[in-house]
Amino acid sequence: MLGATDSSALAGCYVISLRPVGAHAGLRRAAARHGARVLALAPWKLVRLDDAGSVRDLRAALSAPRVVFTSPAAVRAAAALRPLRPRAGQVWLGVGAGTLAALRRCGVASAAAPERMDSEGLLAMPQLRGVRGLTVGLVTAPGGRGRIAAVLRRRGAQLLRADVYRRLPVAPAPHALARLRALRAPLLLAVSSGEALERTLAALPPDLAARLRQARVLAASARLADLARARGFARVAVAADARPGSLLAAAGAPIR
Repeated sequence: MLGATDSSALAGCYVISLRPVGAHAGLRRAAARHGARVLALAPWKLVRLDDAGSVRDLRAALSAPRVVFTSPAAVRAAAALRPLRPRAGQVWLGVGAGTLAALRRCGVASAAAPERMDSEGLLAMPQLRGVRGLTVGLVTAPGGRGRIAAVLRRRGAQLLRADVYRRLPVAPAPHALARLRALRAPLLLAVSSGEALERTLAALPPDLAARLRQARVLAASARLADLARARGFARVAVAADARPGSLLAAAGAPIR
């Protein structure tokens, strides 16, 4: 948690959120606790896939000895399609604390997540090390890095992939662009997805892309921090993970 000094340092700042449409509430609550406000620049909205093929793929993925969920959205979309009920002997894993919490809200008390809340942390878990010849269900969405699937295949796992939602790109809202152009307050950019950062920069007019690059980046991982630097951001701090409180806590961390 942020201490009193760090909290007052955020007062008057604007946190730029690149979360999907309708998914900014957690960051808004965390920012409000420290006197900051949020400007939403959603690069996409999430759409559940409920066609017969998606339901069939999900049923197969959920039958695997190991089942991996890549996001809270994947859990919610899967739960809307069929009950999430692990069988005896199955291992269900989430990529981070948010995914784990979503699974537990669905009644999956036995699920686990890594301490390092990203793809690399997930792949380092002992449950996914010796998977040669083992079937792994991957409940996810099209796009993203694809690292989890690629590494599991290299390790010899048979992958049963279920895409249960997709990211539908949306144009930046005109009122959000107008606010960003008018803002003179210090900017903090919360980055928990490299794809979201790339899409946002590509969608912004040149003057607003330049304005955004003046923000201090709060990156959810060292990998995302490196990506932000490569895209022209000079002030970058690394958070412990992608949770809203952790991202804001990085505002008081040294710039690296």
